[in-house]
Amino acid sequence: MDQLDRNVIELFAAEPRVGVLEASRRLGVARGTVQARLDRLQRTGVVSGWGPQLEPAALDHPVTAFLTLEIRQVGAGGHDAVGVHLATIPELLEACTITGPGDMWCRVVARSNSDLQRVIDLVLAHDAIVRCSTVIALATQVPHRVLPLLGTVVAD
Repeated sequence: MDQLDRNVIELFAAEPRVGVLEASRRLGVARGTVQARLDRLQRTGVVSGWGPQLEPAALDHPVTAFLTLEIRQVGAGGHDAVGVHLATIPELLEACTITGPGDMWCRVVARSNSDLQRVIDLVLAHDAIVRCSTVIALATQVPHRVLPLLGTVVAD
């Protein structure tokens, strides 16, 4: 990744609808160069999507919670089966297998604290899940982000 790649990514991150032609004018390179860079960045997995970012609170889901799940290690399909189950729950935004005290970490959203109980019950409706501990987020200090990593990538 070189400085032009970084500039392309930063421009499209700041203005996702800028368009390749306008990006080429702003960056001072040919349209084909911008398109080739975008295609390569997407093909290599650096750029993983172009969709809009949604805000759960604006979709009437202002409560965010983090669940730590303990999963039965024998029988009931383990982590993969739990992952398949969790993927069916719309309020579940992310699930990761983890190390430490717990086996899987989940980020969920809900319409209210009482609705959070319904979401937790949906999560727990799999035989492989033994226990769940929950913490509720009070405020977001740093939202999910990846763009700052560009500054840590060594140029080609």
